[in-house]
Amino acid sequence: MKKESVKNFDKLTFFHIFYIFLIGSIVGWFVEGIWSLGKRHMFYNHSAFVLGHIDLVYGMASVILTLVLGKLKKCNNVIIFLVSFVVGSVLEYAASFGMEKMFGFIAWNYSSKFMNLNGRICLVYSLFWGILGIIWVRLIMPNFVKLINKIDYQQGKKFMYIALAFLAFDGTLTLVAIDRAKDYEKGIAPQNKVEECLDKYFGVDYLNNMYNNRWGKIE
Repeated sequence: MKKESVKNFDKLTFFHIFYIFLIGSIVGWFVEGIWSLGKRHMFYNHSAFVLGHIDLVYGMASVILTLVLGKLKKCNNVIIFLVSFVVGSVLEYAASFGMEKMFGFIAWNYSSKFMNLNGRICLVYSLFWGILGIIWVRLIMPNFVKLINKIDYQQGKKFMYIALAFLAFDGTLTLVAIDRAKDYEKGIAPQNKVEECLDKYFGVDYLNNMYNNRWGKIE
């Protein structure tokens, strides 16, 4: 059974949304890695989870930009820029705030940059969000949908379920690793083999690299 291709961005299915999220997360991971390598001459693993290469911020941004801007594809670029400017800034602020409150660390800090808001967002990156919105609507999003339409639906659906189960496991493992790393920093010795493995493979150094060298900001 082959699912009918979707051309109208207002009628995307969960199948499309999932693959937009997955592709956006993986591409975002590579983009951030290349950026950090060029800027800091060091590779940072910007994955949000300890396994795989998943940058959740990019994945969520891909989905939100698609859902919001898909309705504006017939609008002029100024409207698209302004909407993306606002949506991207709100998403970035919310992600920063959520990570700090939930996990206790700061993944990025723009306090030194011009016109920043609590170090979570700043003017220059908000402008990037606006420009990205135009590129997204005019170039990236249509090609994303065309690419996903070429995926065999039955096989793609099976992979989607497996990937969702893996992401659930990966997210749980990440939370456990973060909790254990906090205990490690308090001088608490591992209580079992699982915690020994967490210290060895997903310890403070590993998490510090993942979270943009901000792990030490934990209070």
